[in-house]
Amino acid sequence: MHSELENLIHARDFASLRNLLSDYPPPDLARLLEDLIIEDKVIVFRVLPRRLASAVFEYLDIESQEELIKAMAKEDVAAILNDMSPDDRTTLLEELPATVTKQMLALLSPKERAVAVNLLGYPEDSIGRRMTPDYVRVRKDWAVEQVLDHIRRHGHDSETLSNVYVVDDKGVLIDDIGIRQFLLASPTRLVSDLMDNRFVALKATDDQETAIPIFKREDRVALPVTDSTGVLIGIVTIDDVLDVVEAAATEDIQKLGGMEALDEPYMQIAMSRMVKKRAGWLVILFISEMLTATAMGFFEAEIQRAVVLALFVPLIISSGGNSGSQASTLVIRALALEEIHLRDWWRVMRREVISGLLLGSILGILGFSRIMIWSAFSDLYGPHAFLVAVTVGVALIGIVLWGTFAGSMLPFVLRRLGFDPAASSAPFVATLVDVTGLVIYFSVAVVVLRGTLL
Repeated sequence: MHSELENLIHARDFASLRNLLSDYPPPDLARLLEDLIIEDKVIVFRVLPRRLASAVFEYLDIESQEELIKAMAKEDVAAILNDMSPDDRTTLLEELPATVTKQMLALLSPKERAVAVNLLGYPEDSIGRRMTPDYVRVRKDWAVEQVLDHIRRHGHDSETLSNVYVVDDKGVLIDDIGIRQFLLASPTRLVSDLMDNRFVALKATDDQETAIPIFKREDRVALPVTDSTGVLIGIVTIDDVLDVVEAAATEDIQKLGGMEALDEPYMQIAMSRMVKKRAGWLVILFISEMLTATAMGFFEAEIQRAVVLALFVPLIISSGGNSGSQASTLVIRALALEEIHLRDWWRVMRREVISGLLLGSILGILGFSRIMIWSAFSDLYGPHAFLVAVTVGVALIGIVLWGTFAGSMLPFVLRRLGFDPAASSAPFVATLVDVTGLVIYFSVAVVVLRGTLL
């Protein structure tokens, strides 16, 4: 298909090219165009029917859209922008430089320009930036037959027809009704007969991430958006919310890795910006890890008298950090999915204490067994191998217990203070547990080995 497409373009057989491309749905065409050079992309968009070209353009990534805008004639750009859905057009205009956005707004028709300016006027990352003003609204005194006629006349411009929105004389939203109810109802029934006055609406000024749990709870493909007075001003569809979900998940994953969110694709972000976003956390973690050397220096005398203890420092540090990272990741994700809330901290702590004891016991038994088995064939651990094994086993129980406790509670503390729980990243928890784990390890050693090695 790709080679056939290129042959038609180079042969300038535009009639055959148009017929070939018109049989494909917009998402498939967008994927097909990815491998074409920019000159061939421009030709394809000139050949495509206007509405199909706009639909395909919406499925391209932002970088490809910007590239096409620079290469296409103003008339072609204007045609595509005017036919794009308002929410997708807003996303594109947000990414463009201010001067280019101004030029793009000038290419819009007065009606579409008013819509674009209105959407761009809402705060960044607000629901208002994600909504579209293309929807079907009716009055409660209309008959079902009148509603269906209205949908036939104006529904082709609507983003979705899953729901019809009922407004009063001032435009205030008073109900939303599924299209299924209109299709199954008698033509003479009134809209008011189908109303239950129960609906869920989003506020245009709210953060767009607030829409995620509402969509999940309501199991909708679209939700209405109102202003502060309750006037219906648009709808948000599930495809836009899925983009928000993806962006939020990417941001949390990057934060869990111990860095700031990139806010740009990995291959597109400038090297200087990527280094800047990664360096901050690395510096903080590096300085924090210096406390590990301080902790070991505090127990320098014990280490000199029992050098064997130093052999297990990496084991101790990694076990505590790993358990803390596990607990932190589980709690952060549960908070994000609203499986748990701040009030559940006590239940979470109780579960993690039990988990920490069990996990610590498993690792403690493994550590104890490893030392005892090894000492049967080697004198590496000296004449007090049993006490060394007890020290490592008991220390592992305490360190893993502390790691799971710290890792599970830190997200609650940050959420309570108003910070993003994802900031309690795995590296941060690991650093915290590293330092305290050494203190626990050598404290256990002082008690167990007193009178022998110490």
